Amino acid sequence: MKLLSLVLYLIFFPAFLISQNEISGKVSQKNGQPLSGVNVYISGTYDGGSTDDNGNFTFNTSEKGSHSLVFSFISFETLILNEDISNMKNLQITLREDVSSLDAVTISAGSFEANDNSKVSVLKPLDIVTTASALGDFVGALQTLPGTSTVAEDGRLFVRGGEASETQIFIDGIRVFTPYSPSANNVPTRGRYSPFLFDGITFSTGGYSAEYGQALSSILLLNTIEEEVKEKTDIALMSLGGGLGHTKKWEKSSLSINASYINLAPYNAIFSDRNEWQKPFESASGETVFRQKIGDGLLKLYAAFEYSNFQLTQEDIDIAEGVRFKLDDKNFYANASYKNILKNNWSVFTGGSFTHANTKVGIENANIKDVENSFHYKINFKKRFSNKFKMSFGAEEFITSFDENYNNENLDADLGFSSALIGVFTEADVVFSKDIALKMGLRGEYDNLNAEFSLSPRISFAYKVHRNGQLSLAYGDFFQQAEKQVLKFDSNIRSQHAQHYILNYQYTANNRIFRAELYRKDYHDLVTYNNEFLDINSEFLSNGKGFAQGLDMFFRDNSTFKNMDYWISYSYLDTKRKYRAYPLQAQPSFANRHNLSVVAKYWIESLRSQVGLSYQFASGRTYTDLNSEGFLQNKTKSYNNLSLNWAYLLSPQKILYFSVNNALFFKNVTGYQYSSIPNSNGIYARRELRPASDQFFFVGFFWTLSSDGRQNQLDNL
Repeated sequence: MKLLSLVLYLIFFPAFLISQNEISGKVSQKNGQPLSGVNVYISGTYDGGSTDDNGNFTFNTSEKGSHSLVFSFISFETLILNEDISNMKNLQITLREDVSSLDAVTISAGSFEANDNSKVSVLKPLDIVTTASALGDFVGALQTLPGTSTVAEDGRLFVRGGEASETQIFIDGIRVFTPYSPSANNVPTRGRYSPFLFDGITFSTGGYSAEYGQALSSILLLNTIEEEVKEKTDIALMSLGGGLGHTKKWEKSSLSINASYINLAPYNAIFSDRNEWQKPFESASGETVFRQKIGDGLLKLYAAFEYSNFQLTQEDIDIAEGVRFKLDDKNFYANASYKNILKNNWSVFTGGSFTHANTKVGIENANIKDVENSFHYKINFKKRFSNKFKMSFGAEEFITSFDENYNNENLDADLGFSSALIGVFTEADVVFSKDIALKMGLRGEYDNLNAEFSLSPRISFAYKVHRNGQLSLAYGDFFQQAEKQVLKFDSNIRSQHAQHYILNYQYTANNRIFRAELYRKDYHDLVTYNNEFLDINSEFLSNGKGFAQGLDMFFRDNSTFKNMDYWISYSYLDTKRKYRAYPLQAQPSFANRHNLSVVAKYWIESLRSQVGLSYQFASGRTYTDLNSEGFLQNKTKSYNNLSLNWAYLLSPQKILYFSVNNALFFKNVTGYQYSSIPNSNGIYARRELRPASDQFFFVGFFWTLSSDGRQNQLDNL
């Protein structure tokens, strides 16, 4: 046998040598530097090799004729050379950097990502429900990020010296006109929408895309889950009420439904607060998301309904028996969105939303009924010319009809306005290399209320200074209509204007992220009026102005300490503005100069538990002391709040959850109310404005049932 093998080898070996073709060459990058370790092979075969330290490669193949030679290397674009085998000798190949690779530069100025699929995420979607101070509200979780001010008695987002109304919220790219539940003074509101339906959040504190308008300070983008993986049922039993959710999945579609009921009567019976409740807060709400794949496209339908009501009496320094307040609110929001990939690297996104808000408020003998119907329509086309150049353009329209009836024993008045605002936008993304990227945008808006056209240029630039760090710059112009409380009296008032300047540094490595951001925001054409309490005789002007500037810092680390994840945020804010009835430029009462937030979560394996804490510090807020000369000339003491939570895993599908807000009983003062007239000595009496409740306790039991038994509550920790 050995002799026969030798004979066959001697017969066929010369023929084998004759049939072999040598493929050779050198691979370099754009600057001429040779690339070592590049994978080189003939497509569809096992013939290939890799480059040496000098970038050279050589291998033999028995293939003949025209073939595809593939050059593949991490962080570089794959190159395919179609050529005859006989011509594949002494090749000189240049590979280009892959600008879409994980270590490529990204535009980060003014933007925080909370997305499991994002290159750089400062928050995870489930941080919303596992952060101690958030109490399951996405707004509460975002208030642990830099750039936000602690306004505990309000509950909305105040960003970089801006009013809460200067931040706009979008679901799947479509505007939400009434994102918060209405509330009474000193009773914080909450976001209307369940965090469990969202898997991506972008919080832009400035310098955001030209695609988004009608926001002076900030935008919050909430993206619903693209595709549910499994069918499941979620059950929640809470000290405040209960909730039920179910997801049904088919081959190309899925449906998620959530419903909840909240009633504070049992809680208030145990833990009373500073309000005298005639009817404690009660709400019923429901949400649904339907997803349908249509070819390469995805259709999503989202709808949410909420009904809430309460009645209470609040302390007032001028009214011994207090002020009676009642509220009845019905809110419906629905949107539809569709996106698809078209031919030749085109894609399209289109959608629309409808909001109906019906709010009835009673204050003493006055009754106010507000009815709002708002629409948003949008279409956006994108073209990917290459990995280095993308462009988009689109148009949208915002339509609002607002009617108010005010009635008391002396007056019955009807107010309101109707507006239609059209916006067009275009934007280009240019990636020069893995280290340099540029985004340029232009937005135009026409407002029918004042027949005014505005033009908003926006530009962002990013440069990778080293492997793990980058610098970003951003500039933008932003316009926004006046608030409804102004437009219902004077619908011809000009839009307000802000300009943003941002310098950002970001470092990411080893499951750690550090951000530092300097910013300056200039305000123009802010609305001013001549009396503090608005009525039909108020005079409105667009001569207000102001500025906000400061430093935001953020650090998150989930690798240094085993089983521990924590982040630290700090913001310094210097701001003044002259607007509303302000007699001069001053630091608004909602703006804290210093804000610090520390969040930590620790998993204890032996106890099957996650424990967490959230500490917030805010320096004092301005107020006007009527017993001294000046305006907003004094400050409250600093705000402190330590919240604790504990999640205990009963089984993979059952969790017990406990949390307490302000665990150390800090006595926080948010401001002062002064009497309307002085006493015989000329002194105005005052009372402290404190949160309705010093502490808040929460207990919940959460149970997930899934078809395969694998979907579990452990994923929520």
